[in-house]
Amino acid sequence: MSDATIEKIDASALGGRRMRYFDFVMVAFVVILLLSNVIGAGKVANVDLPLIGAYAFGAGILFFPLSYVIGDVLTEVYGYARARRCIWAGFVAMLFMALMATIVVAMPPDASWTGQAAYEQVFGQVPRIVFASIIAFWAGEFVNSYVMARMKVWTDGKYLWTRTIGSTVFGQGVDSLLFYPLAFWGVWTNELVVTVMITNWLLKVAWEALLTPVTYIVVGWLKRHEGLDVYDAHTGFTPFKTTV
Repeated sequence: MSDATIEKIDASALGGRRMRYFDFVMVAFVVILLLSNVIGAGKVANVDLPLIGAYAFGAGILFFPLSYVIGDVLTEVYGYARARRCIWAGFVAMLFMALMATIVVAMPPDASWTGQAAYEQVFGQVPRIVFASIIAFWAGEFVNSYVMARMKVWTDGKYLWTRTIGSTVFGQGVDSLLFYPLAFWGVWTNELVVTVMITNWLLKVAWEALLTPVTYIVVGWLKRHEGLDVYDAHTGFTPFKTTV
């Protein structure tokens, strides 16, 4: 399918049009979001970088930004309203994951099972950090999607790289600005909170920039196979809605 067959359409005119690959992208968004929090968030990794030396960082930073990349793809290909549904799906999934982890960790272990301490270390996250993570994700993703959608209209669909990187600057900025103070203010020194907040924000934006070629490939493939290019010229941008 060539670019000539891609229909440029306003999101308000989509109606109940069926999207062949939307469900798959939505599942990928939620799965990466959950796994990056479960598997990556609890580990502090250390790598030896040229000119820098040993550098410690939360391993989740390698994969969590992928949720923003997929968020960009959702907004760019399917529009803000459908991206909004995915953000709410991810938000509810994170809440359920936190509730499930809390209940399962709190259940008394059988005397023959020796894995309770390890289980608590991996899944027994501090409620304050869980709360901060969920709030920061929700706000950051909506800012990311809003900036992405508005910039697409302003640029008439051109210069995709400006939207993917620009939306991440604002979205990850809000995410970091909320998460680190909410999670660690009063626990870490104020200087450390600010340093880690700025460092991780810069790393996430850099990671997004490096993944720009991948975003171009995925966006182009989806637009060709869906046969449409959605613009949010008349979209209501309230986040407090789940319908399209």
